[in-house]
Amino acid sequence: SLTIEGHTSRLGAAALNKKLSQQRADAIVEVLADTYKIDASRLSALGYGEERLINSGDSEAAHAENRRIEAKVEVTKKVAVER
Repeated sequence: SLTIEGHTSRLGAAALNKKLSQQRADAIVEVLADTYKIDASRLSALGYGEERLINSGDSEAAHAENRRIEAKVEVTKKVAVER
């Protein structure tokens, strides 16, 4: 399964950033499902807004670094068990 996390910089209102980050993650999930035909049941989207900054600076470079998506992959391997 794949979780797409959306993030924003701290510019703007926190509520708007949360919504924007969710829209950012949803857009990536849509592309993965529609364009690359990945089963939508294996995909999820989470918007974190400004909750998980990777650069706490107040420069344009810091804000650009924080506006991102991250993909988290979880692999479940099924193994036959002998009885």
